[in-house]
Amino acid sequence: MIAKNEYTSFIKSEAQRLGFLSCGISKAEFLEQEAPRLDQWLQNNYHGEMAYMANHFDKRLNPTLLVEGAKSVISLLLNYYPSETQNPESYQISKYAYGTDYHTVIKQKLQEFLHNIQTEIGEVQGRAFVDSAPVLDKAWAAKSGLGWIGKNSNLITQKVGSFYFIAELIVDLPLEYDTPTTDHCGSCTACLDACPTQAIIQPYVVDGSKCISYYTIELKNQIPVEAKGYLDDWVFGCDVCQDVCPWNRFSKPHQEPLFQPKAEILNYTKQDWQEITEDVFKKVFRDSPIKRTKFEGFKRNIDFLK
Repeated sequence: MIAKNEYTSFIKSEAQRLGFLSCGISKAEFLEQEAPRLDQWLQNNYHGEMAYMANHFDKRLNPTLLVEGAKSVISLLLNYYPSETQNPESYQISKYAYGTDYHTVIKQKLQEFLHNIQTEIGEVQGRAFVDSAPVLDKAWAAKSGLGWIGKNSNLITQKVGSFYFIAELIVDLPLEYDTPTTDHCGSCTACLDACPTQAIIQPYVVDGSKCISYYTIELKNQIPVEAKGYLDDWVFGCDVCQDVCPWNRFSKPHQEPLFQPKAEILNYTKQDWQEITEDVFKKVFRDSPIKRTKFEGFKRNIDFLK
C-alpha cells in the first residue's frame, strides 16, 4: 500500500512538473456505463462519415485490450486557452488550433512522463494516447474525477472550464484511484441554445454529423447545402458551445509556448484568407492541426462561407 501511495504521489507531482493542468487516475476496467451509450450513438449514425468511430468497439471500452495487463488509466489535462483571440470580423478557427499541433506537443510530454515513471519506479509497461487511438478520453477523465461530461458532451471542470486537451497513459501499474465528481450543469441550456446547427439534439447528446467541427474538418465531401448560413464564419472547428458555457469564465491563459497563436491566425482578414495560396497554406500550417483539412478542404470551407 505504501508503494501505491508513493507511486501515485510521484505520478501526480510529475504531471504537474511537465505542465499538465491536472492528473486523475482510475482503474483500468471495462467501461460498463459507456457501452450502451456508444452503441446507441453509433446506431443513430451520429458519427456521420467518421467510419473510424465504429471500429474497435471493444477496445474503446476495455483498456486491457490496448495494453496487456493494464491496471491504471492516468488521465491528464493540458490547457490551451489563449491569452489573445482572433479578430471577430475574420474567419474563425477553433482556439485549440492556434499553435503547434497538440498531438506533437502532448506526445512528447507523455513519452517523457512514461520514461520518468519507468526510471523512478522500475519495470512499468504502458502506452501514451493523444486523441489518435480508440480511447474514450472524456469518459476516463470523468471517471478519474477531472470534471464531468457536460450537456455539450465536453468535459467541464469547475475551476478551469473546458478549454483543455485530454490525454492518457495506460499502464500495468496498480495505483490509488480517484473518484468521479458531480455534474454542475444544473438547469443551464446555454450550449443547446447557442449551437448554430442545433447539433446538440438534447442535453448530453451531440449529433456529430451536424457539428460545425465535423463539417469543416472531418467531412471529406461537400458541406451539405442545408448548412448554408449556419456556420457563423467558422472555417476550422467551432468553439460556440464552449464560449457560451458559464464555467469557461474561469479559463486562464495557458503557459505552453508551442501553443502561442500564429500571427496569421490573429491578423488575417477575410480577404487574406480568401487569397491564401497552397504554398502559403503549407508554410503557415506545416506544424498545425489545420493541415489536417489539406489546402483543398480549407478552401472548400472558405468558399462555402462566401
